[in-house]
Amino acid sequence: MTAKIRTLIIEDEEPARNLLRTFLESFEEIDLIGECSDGFSGLKTINELQPDLVFLDIQMPRLTGFELLELLDDIPEIVFTTAYDEYALKAFDLNAVDYLMKPFSKQRLRQAVDKVIERFRIKSSGKEKVSQLVEQMHQKARPLERIVVKSGSKIHVIPIQDIEQLEAQDDYVMIHTAQGRFMKKETMASMEQNLPEDSFIRIHRSHIVNVSQIQRIEQYGKESYLLILKNGNQVSVSKSRIKDLKRELDF
Repeated sequence: MTAKIRTLIIEDEEPARNLLRTFLESFEEIDLIGECSDGFSGLKTINELQPDLVFLDIQMPRLTGFELLELLDDIPEIVFTTAYDEYALKAFDLNAVDYLMKPFSKQRLRQAVDKVIERFRIKSSGKEKVSQLVEQMHQKARPLERIVVKSGSKIHVIPIQDIEQLEAQDDYVMIHTAQGRFMKKETMASMEQNLPEDSFIRIHRSHIVNVSQIQRIEQYGKESYLLILKNGNQVSVSKSRIKDLKRELDF
């Protein structure tokens, strides 16, 4: 690879940004095109500058590194900088995307850059593996506390407790809240797996509801039930789910 690697740093801690910048400036293959101190500005900068490589912190306030990746249409090469626990690091080891465990040395950074250079050399892309890593981390993470959704140029951070119900819409999930409805490219199976099971229950292959939003259950027909939510919506309960629902509500 002869062209320099256009590189962006997204890191909320200034000392960590300064150290990373100092190290990278000594690598002749790297063209450092920008720095961002939070996920929101990082998302905007990635879309504007289209870097080849991003050094991305995972644990940032407002918008985490994983949430940022969910909002990208085109994912550049990613090297995570993280203080994540050992359980999560095992997931990284299964992927071609590298991580840097804080604090890291210049030699360790050199190894990460060499991996990126090799990837460009063989013209392979880490986009699919980054997406797999994000999905894998969601599967292994604790229950979600919020969901990030992009709507046009706006980013909505939705606390889990604000969700009234979720509805399958082809390859998307419609998220119902008191503030409006939001579409997210996600599967119902993934949402069911990651939502706190003590607060949400799947009542149909196309519907998940917040238990606290249930107003009443109405029976119609011999074995058919309708769930009435506090927002006024009516949702059918599948026969296979009615027992779980009754058990959850002590019905």
